[in-house]
Amino acid sequence: MQPTYLPWAGYFNLIKRVDKFVFLDDVQFERQSWQTKNRILLNGLEHYLILPVSRCHLGELIKNIEISEKTDWRKSHRLTLRAAYGKARYGDQALSILSPFFERNSNLFLSNLTCEIIIKISRELGLETDFYKASELQCDGKRSMHLVKICEKLGCNEYFSPEGSRGYLLEDNFEKTSSIGLEFQRFRPKDYSQYKALEFVSHLSIIDVIANHGIEYAKSYID
Repeated sequence: MQPTYLPWAGYFNLIKRVDKFVFLDDVQFERQSWQTKNRILLNGLEHYLILPVSRCHLGELIKNIEISEKTDWRKSHRLTLRAAYGKARYGDQALSILSPFFERNSNLFLSNLTCEIIIKISRELGLETDFYKASELQCDGKRSMHLVKICEKLGCNEYFSPEGSRGYLLEDNFEKTSSIGLEFQRFRPKDYSQYKALEFVSHLSIIDVIANHGIEYAKSYID
């Protein structure tokens, strides 16, 4: 999976279901994608938290994208999250997980930050999955063949895929190009009560689950 900012619960369900999880950071960066943003609930309404990135060439890989320091995004995100969840039942628990990432002053590459946050949340959720970056595995190939070579390098016999990738994996005849098995994720988010929400808003960042119901609930939620 491409590393994304503050992913939703389904992302962590994917991590929980596998032994080895690969951050696909050696593919093209998409500026208007979840790579730089996600949704939380602020005063009962969905709100986007967006990471500012430096200008880059068209076709630049995710691993090479730098976070822009022209604005104090750390302070902005910290204050927004505090306003959104500071008074939620488990708000302090959720905010304490993220606070170290809003205290750094050095320049950061986008994928370094997003991967570190994902790994941190995963460990808080009790997930023992091994993490890798595709850029460090140095596997060639495009689309499905790239995934096949990653699996082969890690000695994996089955690839567990998000449902959104079904189309191109079947189009590329993934299972016929190697001996690696293919299974698709079937995670469906359940409704839960949300701070100040009049009705349930689905597919928000996992932070929303944790802030409203705590880590222990989130552990079972991502099953």
